[in-house]
Amino acid sequence: MYHAVFHGALHLSFMHEPRQNPRQRLAPYLEALVAFAARQPRRAMVPGHKGGAAADGGLRDALGGGALALDLPTLIEGVDVVAGGSAAPYEVARRLAAEAWGARRTWFLTNGASQGNVAACLAVAQRGERVVVQRTVHASTIDGLVLAGLVPTFVAPEADAGLGIAHCVTPSALDAALAATPGAAAALVVSPTYYGAVADVRGLARVAHAHGVPLVVDEAWGAHLAFSDLLAEHALAAAADLVVSSTHKHAGSLTQSAMLHLGESAHLDEAGIDHALRLVSSTSPSSLLLASLDAARRHAAVHGASLLRRQLSDLETLRRRIRRVRGLEVLDERVVGSFGVAAIDPLRVCVDVRATGLSGHEVARRLREDDVHAELSGEHVVVAVFGLGERVALHGDALVESLGRACARCEPRFRPLALVAPADALSWGPTALSPRAAFLGVRERVPVAAAEGRIAAECLAAYPPGIPNVLPGERLTRATLATLRRTLEHGGVVRGAADPTLRTLLVVAEPAAARDPLDVAAA
Repeated sequence: MYHAVFHGALHLSFMHEPRQNPRQRLAPYLEALVAFAARQPRRAMVPGHKGGAAADGGLRDALGGGALALDLPTLIEGVDVVAGGSAAPYEVARRLAAEAWGARRTWFLTNGASQGNVAACLAVAQRGERVVVQRTVHASTIDGLVLAGLVPTFVAPEADAGLGIAHCVTPSALDAALAATPGAAAALVVSPTYYGAVADVRGLARVAHAHGVPLVVDEAWGAHLAFSDLLAEHALAAAADLVVSSTHKHAGSLTQSAMLHLGESAHLDEAGIDHALRLVSSTSPSSLLLASLDAARRHAAVHGASLLRRQLSDLETLRRRIRRVRGLEVLDERVVGSFGVAAIDPLRVCVDVRATGLSGHEVARRLREDDVHAELSGEHVVVAVFGLGERVALHGDALVESLGRACARCEPRFRPLALVAPADALSWGPTALSPRAAFLGVRERVPVAAAEGRIAAECLAAYPPGIPNVLPGERLTRATLATLRRTLEHGGVVRGAADPTLRTLLVVAEPAAARDPLDVAAA
């Protein structure tokens, strides 16, 4: 079914065939850590818990002695470095990851995809200061704009007003934004989205390259796409230049581990990315996170195709079961061709709850009463996430049963899934200053009741999902302030807020004349 629907977005062959390479069955870095710990070496070095011997007993009981024994510093002979010039296990592990995803080079990250997004901005800044950025990028990309001093031209994704969610940037929208930004250094987009929508990355890359700029893709939610021909084409295969991959989200590594992949780019070079990563990388990265990346790569490369084939069938069954619950719909391939969507990632199950008469936040709260925890909720949706190879029934059965209980006490009002929506369904305030100028400028704290019309000095992102509602340099509007308040009322948090209660906000200190309503309207 997915093959037929997504035919235009599938990759039918790989530049590399890592699943056929016997070396992909190895996990050299993980195996080197295990071999080192098995020798029971004398540890006259950090970390201070000495392989667990000096650790808190509760921590040792929780994690187990094996995990603590593998917690090693960098520059261990035979693990991170090897005498004689041959490649160390750590470097071999990164080469195998590059091969598995079809990258020219891959870097392991221990501060999540957020580190990759910030590093991508710092790398791009070496080409120039103007960039075109999808307005619904993750907050970490905005952090990168601030740190790198980049000046963005924002391009809006297509939006579904009925569901109240943003999907993908279209190639035509990117083309117009790049045309309006002469001398742009790069284009930064997101695919897949939080809701499972995959963009036409090949079309976006074609447009970016026609303008002579690299395409940077935040593919945090798409680490698994490279391992099945039944899924949408992954960003590297679609000619993206630099791809941020949050490996832990779907591909099974430990939380906070991620990868950064460089494609066959004529616009970005390895040395420039190395230079950028030095600014945002710890000199003491977690060996446990690095080992989990090595193991996750092996698992995906060796078993991913067969596991996903079985899992996709189970997920389709799960979707049918959810639709049988009165008042529920599921976002699926019917949106392909609308809102810039080229495909839907089936490992994300986006449940439309509008016809229940309940908000997505309320449904998620009722799920938590059953100890069932969704990935995120919105005004009209609840989203569940499944990992590569996960047995769908393990948590899917409980999800369906809990959804049934959550909706049993409502009066469903059935409505069709909205497929046509105005492009301005999600709106933001006008930009008055660059993110860096606003974030690092002179600031003042004002009551939220007095914040409308002021220039934000902080990045405010309702979490989940973490998409910025307000950016540094944007004028605060009544609509965005109301969205942030609703997030807090429903139990969410606002990432980036200096005052987590949102009673006050940080704004740019500006003369009173600049705050005149006529000036705000003209900004």
